[in-house]
Amino acid sequence: MRCSKGLKIETIYHSSNAYKAGFKDGDILLSIDGNPIRDIIDILYYGNDNPKTALIKRDGQTFEIDLSYLYGLDKGVISKDIVFKHFKIKTCTNRCIFCFVSQLPKGLRKSLYIRDEDYRMSFLYGNYITLTNITKADKERIKAQKLSPLYISVHATDNDVRKILLGNKEAAPVLDEIAWFAKNKIRMHCQIVVCPGINDSIVLEKTIKDLYRYYPYVMSVAVVPLGITRYLKRKLRPFDKSIAVDTVKIIERLNNRFRKKHGEGFVYPADELLIKADYLIPEIEYYDDLHQIENGVGMIALFDSQTKKIKLKNALLHKNMANQKIITFSGASFYPFLKKFIIRLQENGINIDAYEVKNSFFGESVTVTGLLTGRDVIKTLSDKVTEDTTLLIPDVCLKEGDNIFLDDLSITDMEELLHVKVDIIDSTAMGIIEWINNH
Repeated sequence: MRCSKGLKIETIYHSSNAYKAGFKDGDILLSIDGNPIRDIIDILYYGNDNPKTALIKRDGQTFEIDLSYLYGLDKGVISKDIVFKHFKIKTCTNRCIFCFVSQLPKGLRKSLYIRDEDYRMSFLYGNYITLTNITKADKERIKAQKLSPLYISVHATDNDVRKILLGNKEAAPVLDEIAWFAKNKIRMHCQIVVCPGINDSIVLEKTIKDLYRYYPYVMSVAVVPLGITRYLKRKLRPFDKSIAVDTVKIIERLNNRFRKKHGEGFVYPADELLIKADYLIPEIEYYDDLHQIENGVGMIALFDSQTKKIKLKNALLHKNMANQKIITFSGASFYPFLKKFIIRLQENGINIDAYEVKNSFFGESVTVTGLLTGRDVIKTLSDKVTEDTTLLIPDVCLKEGDNIFLDDLSITDMEELLHVKVDIIDSTAMGIIEWINNH
């Protein structure tokens, strides 16, 4: 067996089958059926196929735990019943000219400053990686364990252009890596952050066409406009309407070909790009399987689709809510779509309103809801609330699990500063409906 330091158990649910089998807090899981455990991926890979034994280290002693009866009860129980210590994340050594993390000022929540470049985070959580630090051993593991799909930040397939974008003169050609993954049947979703004058126009078209050569293993490509905060030190050309229109035209021209040939799209504009171009948001069907929803591609179409399906007279439990004041909010880009739904709720007797929060912290060119700080929310809403107000906060504004804004402001802080009740809702139309029906 290869040497392994193992993975430490931080918490185990004491009523669980894993606890009954003999696992305890603080144990170090060394191996499953002789396979060394490096991280949670190994547990998911080796632990979900009816394993027989686990090798544990406790108080300096090693011993085996019989898993045979355990997995007859619940397949995958180790990953379900136990919380393991998180692996050390590999960080990025690029100096991307548009890097959002490098633009961040001091004083925000600590996790925001981690510039991860780790294929494990890509596989587990959909984080984008450039592949500039991937090793042969990493690739062999991805191949052996079929860690798919991965999320790749391509930006440009012209390697000279890509080196400029990444601020990395040593960056190897990304197409070599993509070709290797495709050859080994690893699926990928790619993104292109478009910087006007650098990787737009002809360079963008070439990049999309190059990636299409590896379809269907390159499953989708998202095209995202450059985001500039007021903290960016390097002067980059901002996205204006004409550049946005030209970019969308390239995407649509190529996508029409892909759809005719395959019956589905391949490259998709981010919602923010369509808004900058003053294009109508397409229907939900345009986005096929919503591969890049977490990248802001199709989120508005999904919201609109949900609102159209909701028959408010049937969906709303008819309570007397006339005396209950409810408010919510969004960033500038999403606000018109949210407001349209809020008006429908008002017409059905719900005392609710929505407000647009401008991003003073990062600059008003940053318009997405997920990048609003608690202080900007307070500044906008402070004169619009009374003590009988309930404020509904979209969950995209908060760190999952900790319920804190980007600027480390907590839900409790907001309640105390605004003197209102605060609740968190799912950032969907049904999230609002469900809150209303439950109160």
